Amino acid sequence: MNHNQQSNDGKHDDDAALSEFLASLMDYTPTIPDELVEHYLAKSGFQCPDVRLIRLVAVATQKFVAEVASDALQQCKARQAAVVKDKREKQQKDKRLILTMEDLSKALREHGVNVKHQEYFADSPSAGMDSATRDE
Repeated sequence: MNHNQQSNDGKHDDDAALSEFLASLMDYTPTIPDELVEHYLAKSGFQCPDVRLIRLVAVATQKFVAEVASDALQQCKARQAAVVKDKREKQQKDKRLILTMEDLSKALREHGVNVKHQEYFADSPSAGMDSATRDE
């Protein structure tokens, strides 16, 4: 078998896999609704009547959001572990993980998105709570 025939077989396999994947998108309901994806695509000047392409964008967006959320969770855990390490003698009662804009900004920065937040955003677990609730 010569090299050209091998590359043609590989290309045929890739085309078949792509066709199968695109066909599977017809039966898939993404987390992000088609209408929302269509709205933002139209807003950016892109219109396509093929629902498979709309769903492909939805799946890619869902993957991006999931990766950013996972990275932000890791940032949050690392930040809270550093706080606990600094205060070893003091046991933490509240084991909740609280996502801050700092965590989200760091995660987004790893994906090439720079976010600047306004000063009024609450970045502390006790921000916005009255003093009686804060001490519980």
